[in-house]
Amino acid sequence: MTQSVNLDINSDLGFATITLNRPERLNSLSNELLESLADVLDKVAVDDSIRAVIVTGAGRAFCSGADTDEMTGGWGDGPHKAGPGGAEDLRRGFKLAQRVILGIYKMEKPVIAAINGAAVGAGFDLACACDIRIASESARFMAAYIHVGLFPGYGGTWLYPRLFGSAKAAELMYMGNFMEVDEALSLGFLNSVVSENELIATAEKMARRIAVGPPIAIRLAKTMMRNGMSMDLETSLEMSAAAEAITLSSADHIEGMAAHREKRRPGFKGI
Repeated sequence: MTQSVNLDINSDLGFATITLNRPERLNSLSNELLESLADVLDKVAVDDSIRAVIVTGAGRAFCSGADTDEMTGGWGDGPHKAGPGGAEDLRRGFKLAQRVILGIYKMEKPVIAAINGAAVGAGFDLACACDIRIASESARFMAAYIHVGLFPGYGGTWLYPRLFGSAKAAELMYMGNFMEVDEALSLGFLNSVVSENELIATAEKMARRIAVGPPIAIRLAKTMMRNGMSMDLETSLEMSAAAEAITLSSADHIEGMAAHREKRRPGFKGI
């Protein structure tokens, strides 16, 4: 049976690629896929040979959202289908989705979304949780929940205003229109747009660039950036001083300064 999530670890170059692999269903998030993705995210998070992560989709879409076959009226079973446990069971059913979104958002390593084709509903939220987004020219985005009478249950109400501002976030949630790739780029949601053939190579080039950087400094930078969203400036400065004390006392800092003075490329080891 085809795995619903593929993991390719390139230890020599320091990055991993996670591929959602249900192309026949536009990589919709079945319960099986969510479980596999959560497990893979846990694995790469603690593998020190991996310094950057790429998330992409197989086939012609990034991710079409939650699997509608596992929702009301569908043939399959899943955490988003009402059962005898009622609303409380449905609420608990989001624990797996939360594990995936937080697994990407809070992972200390940078996560790059390589977005091929549509990212819709929960698939859009998955892309929103990543640090960096590179899209192919065929990419398009939609917070599609409104079309099936749903609330953005995968973190959209928190993610969209921070990425787009409150006005655009409201438009995305209330109207459910597609956002085309040019608009996504102009709004700063995307780092770059490339051709379909260049997508993975571009993401891998960026992952390699991140992977040769100082892992401790990058991990702390991501952690502080994420946590800083809920801090005041004074608290952030105090936490930044503590983080910088760690980097100033690291072997990577000594190596970086030596390489700077010797006019060579540093070899950071994450110590």
